[in-house]
Amino acid sequence: MSLLSDLINLDLSDCTEKIIAEYIWVGGSGMDLRSKARTLPGPVDDPAKLPKWNYDGSSTDQAPGDDSEVILYPQAIFKDPFRRGNNILVICDVYTPAGEPLPTNKRYDAAKIFSHPDVVAEVPWYGIEQEYTLLQKDVNWPLGWPLGGFPGPQGPYYCGVGADKAYGRDIVDAHYKACVYAGINISGINGEVMPGQWEFQVGPSVGISAGDEVWAARYILERITELAGAVVSFDPKPIPGDWNGAGAHSNYSTKSMREEGGYEVIKKAIEKLGLRHKEHIAAYGKGNERRLTGRHETADINTFSWGVANRGSSVRVGRDTEKQGKGYFEDRRPASNMDPYVVTSMIAETTILWKP
Repeated sequence: MSLLSDLINLDLSDCTEKIIAEYIWVGGSGMDLRSKARTLPGPVDDPAKLPKWNYDGSSTDQAPGDDSEVILYPQAIFKDPFRRGNNILVICDVYTPAGEPLPTNKRYDAAKIFSHPDVVAEVPWYGIEQEYTLLQKDVNWPLGWPLGGFPGPQGPYYCGVGADKAYGRDIVDAHYKACVYAGINISGINGEVMPGQWEFQVGPSVGISAGDEVWAARYILERITELAGAVVSFDPKPIPGDWNGAGAHSNYSTKSMREEGGYEVIKKAIEKLGLRHKEHIAAYGKGNERRLTGRHETADINTFSWGVANRGSSVRVGRDTEKQGKGYFEDRRPASNMDPYVVTSMIAETTILWKP
């Protein structure tokens, strides 16, 4: 008699050409990931060859009950680390039956910006540092923390090693390897300043692919914490008080910034970001005012600043970039719950397309 684990791990390629495609989309809150699976007759490696599909938008807060059909448009394919074989994960965006993008479809507007000839010519690179907090299921309290109590103060946990410093490493490492398997350009992981908080980095990724890869990595993390019986939180300040919040620092460069004389281009781009500070803050994640206080390695939410190697500024430039006269900068303002399509496209729009 087969065990449940045997059936879950069945290799379908032994008996059929058919594959399973898990269609993934963002629900009505802008952070809730949804997915459902369908059988396809054979392997697919081009999203344009995948069928569109529909779902009940009234159950995801994306459509009324009397006109509930929403259409999924496949946009990016990743290998499925859970089913493996030729099975795939499919990042989709969402439209009405008439082909109009839903208000929650942030990919649509981002794709328009990234397809603009001026943006294409600059080949924008992104490196997203996605912080998150692992919580104990049912109690909404960080993993490894005593129930109703607190661990020792911050200090030993950042990149820490040991059972009294690193809580949830098995989840983190499983996620890391699953993302590599999936074909996501995940570039690293580390323990963060608050115990139970971790970070993974995606990039360098070009244009719209940065958003696709971050959402795919978030989906895989949600699935792994589901298996582990834990909960992942992207709240920008999950624990009030003298504890670091969670951000999604966004590293960025253009072709002009990476070439000789690029440091002057970087400074002009940062100046433009400063002129649109309020607009960016409004789009950089809900609850960010609880995180951007001017403490815990953040700048105050109401004030724009930049500096070299300064983690207390809105935008940080690395020492290597200053020394070499070219490179990239880091926008430290985005919250951990930001939409990567919104943030990446807005940075490109402000720095490349916007004329003050």
